[in-house]
Amino acid sequence: MVRFIAFALLVPTLLTAQVAADTTPRSITLDEAVRLARRNSPLSVQARGDLRIARASIRSAYFAFVPTADVSLGSNWQRGQEVDSRGVFTSTQLSFYDGFSAQLDLFDGGQRFFDIRAAQARRDAVEASDVLQEYQVALDVKRQYYDVLAAREAEQAGRAQFAEAEQQLRVSTVRVAAGAASRSDSLRSVVTVGNARLAILDAQNRVQLANASLTRLVGTPFPVTAASDDSAAANVQPLDQAQLLALAERGPLVQQAGAQLSAAKATARSSRTSYLPTISAGVSRRAFGFDRKFGFGSPYLYSSGFGLQLNFPLLNGLRREEQVVRANVAVDNAEASLRDAQLRAQQELTQSLGLLRNAGQRVDVQLVSVAASEEDLRLQQQRYALGAATLLDVLTSQSAVNQARNALITARFDQRVARARLEALIGRPLTDDR
Repeated sequence: MVRFIAFALLVPTLLTAQVAADTTPRSITLDEAVRLARRNSPLSVQARGDLRIARASIRSAYFAFVPTADVSLGSNWQRGQEVDSRGVFTSTQLSFYDGFSAQLDLFDGGQRFFDIRAAQARRDAVEASDVLQEYQVALDVKRQYYDVLAAREAEQAGRAQFAEAEQQLRVSTVRVAAGAASRSDSLRSVVTVGNARLAILDAQNRVQLANASLTRLVGTPFPVTAASDDSAAANVQPLDQAQLLALAERGPLVQQAGAQLSAAKATARSSRTSYLPTISAGVSRRAFGFDRKFGFGSPYLYSSGFGLQLNFPLLNGLRREEQVVRANVAVDNAEASLRDAQLRAQQELTQSLGLLRNAGQRVDVQLVSVAASEEDLRLQQQRYALGAATLLDVLTSQSAVNQARNALITARFDQRVARARLEALIGRPLTDDR
């Protein structure tokens, strides 16, 4: 009984510990986050499904050269009235049939060849779209991953602010007790400590929200967070603009537009084949009888046939002309989309490079500003402790430190995101040796 009671008291504790362990976010690297998102993201799953459909369309286009065949088995039940020398009577008859037929298009104006080319071009467009979607998912994950790092840096900055505010409160309290400062100094120091506590709480809440958003993007059943020692904060020197432009012009966005243009041209050529005649051949073999075993008990008498058909539509209500016009318009639209994709790649390259360079310069400037403002705060605190400065001077320096730290966090975040945007644009990662 004692063991049972002890176990009953221990079970809730174990369950509580298990729940607490399950809610603790797991640290994952940036590469792991991107890999999980590409596997679990609904957009990635849809892109892979579109690629499977495109490949199936190519196989279907090739099988258009294979004859179509079908086998049929069936029975007919018939009941009616007949007249003979005995009078009118009702008869019931049950008959069976089986057959085989096959048909092959011998000439269709080359439509099947153009359909294969169009299917292959659509497959290329879907593959480029799949690559584009992968890097778009990677961009979303990286942006959220970097947001976790920025929120964590903000929490560290808030704790540093809290430590500095507590130190200033102790100094103010000592000076007020010694009669060297007014009670207003200690009250202002208390307010500064409270603001630092709020900054920590806000940063912690931001970390939790960023972790939740990252978990949703990677699609894991357990919460995740960014690894503390991840290399995402490395400052990578990008390629020069000419090399990046060449890569952007061959990026997934431009490749997708080019493949869509090729598919539109193949479809346009296929639409013109409707003005040419079609030639098809077919064979058939059928039988009819009353044997319930479909000819295995009492052999049927089969009839065979071969047919050759030439079809040349003269008028079809201008549907062919409409089809040709639609195909030509699709080609014009695809050409405009390709031109716009090339110009868009140039525009986004210029924008991303500008953001990356600007963010890098801001990081360098803010690093110096943080170091200078922290040293100024240290000097002002020493001067205040000696009575050579006022509390207002200390609070002004503290505000400058906080602003410099926040500006540094924002600059680092912008630098990381700008690099991720470049990688999504060119469809390849930027490494340190490039």
